[in-house]
Amino acid sequence: MADRSEYDAFVAAVWQRLLRTAYLLTRDWAVAEDLVQTALMKAWLAWPRLGNEREAYVRKIIVNVHVSWWRRRWRQVEVTTGSPPDRTQAADDMGQADEREFVWQALGRLPARQRAVVVLRFFEDMTEAQAAETLGCSVGTVKSQTSKALAKLRVDDSFASTFVRRG
Repeated sequence: MADRSEYDAFVAAVWQRLLRTAYLLTRDWAVAEDLVQTALMKAWLAWPRLGNEREAYVRKIIVNVHVSWWRRRWRQVEVTTGSPPDRTQAADDMGQADEREFVWQALGRLPARQRAVVVLRFFEDMTEAQAAETLGCSVGTVKSQTSKALAKLRVDDSFASTFVRRG
């Protein structure tokens, strides 16, 4: 039987990081929470076998579940709004808030797989090999998906300069 206290400590330590990754993939806080909870439930079932790579394993589950959910819903129309989800930006200056909104909108225009690659490579700071392992694909696929995503993002030159500065 798995050690519940060890699992609980793990969840407490990684929840925010996993939620941020899921949010960047889904662009919806409620769906991101569902995604993380689903991934953690699957991790609990495999807990005794996970060893030292638990966070990487859960991150991989998050990406895979997100892609499978997206594939099931691919015919649904996404309704965009004029403002991001409710978040307090009191401490931010307007320039940073504008930049985040710009990045947010640009990521939202990418297909799910390309968005996953961009999030893992540039926001989670993973190497191509780590992203490939997380996504369950080859390094070449990560490279090609990154190239396609950046090409799509370069359509807007101002985004390219903002994004390249961050990545």
